[in-house]
Amino acid sequence: NPIEAVKTNIDGAANVIDTAIDNNVEKVMALSTDKAVHPVNLYGATKLVAEKLFVQGNSYSGGRKTIFSCVRYGNVVGSRGSVIPVFQRQKEKGIITITDERMTRFWITQEQAVRFIIDCIVKMKGGEIFVPKIPSMKIIDLVEVIAPECKREVIGIRPGEKINEILLTEEEAHHTKEFDNYFIVEPEHHFWGEGNYKKGKLLPSNFIYSSGNNDHWLTKAELDKMLEDL
Repeated sequence: NPIEAVKTNIDGAANVIDTAIDNNVEKVMALSTDKAVHPVNLYGATKLVAEKLFVQGNSYSGGRKTIFSCVRYGNVVGSRGSVIPVFQRQKEKGIITITDERMTRFWITQEQAVRFIIDCIVKMKGGEIFVPKIPSMKIIDLVEVIAPECKREVIGIRPGEKINEILLTEEEAHHTKEFDNYFIVEPEHHFWGEGNYKKGKLLPSNFIYSSGNNDHWLTKAELDKMLEDL
């Protein structure tokens, strides 16, 4: 429902920002998604607007103590909407449907996501977007782990679907710092202190963090272990 997406992600973000400022909440961390990066449908566009609202909320808060930041990551293993339960149901019928065999995805476990969010809340300055370094997986590998004996049927990419996910764009690279386990996209606004993250490494101007060009790929054995732990 497109109207509900706007009400939830855009109007909802504005309501949270206003309420947090009015009640002197110290820190607000918004949870975003790869769908906010180069969005190809309305849902992704509303997530992008939500990110922008929370970043700009630091300017809107004026001299009050409330600060806002975002965490942006990819698919959470086993979450609602995950492809895993879909493949598990299809396994019973003997046919697995795949939209495109080239497809890759970022993956993070629920525990990893929660720990990352908490760590970011502790270190946040207000206005930055935190992006974890997480592994990629090939959809074909996931199918082979879940249902190696099943027939595969390629049905074509659905509207709004991407071959690879992106967590950092080339446009963001010039104001992003790299750390051991994460990236920080620094805001390009007057409220941001240039010395907030001095130790971070600068990225090449053409850098893109995509599930298709990742340095860390999940093996079939690692995928199997993840599924066992669900």
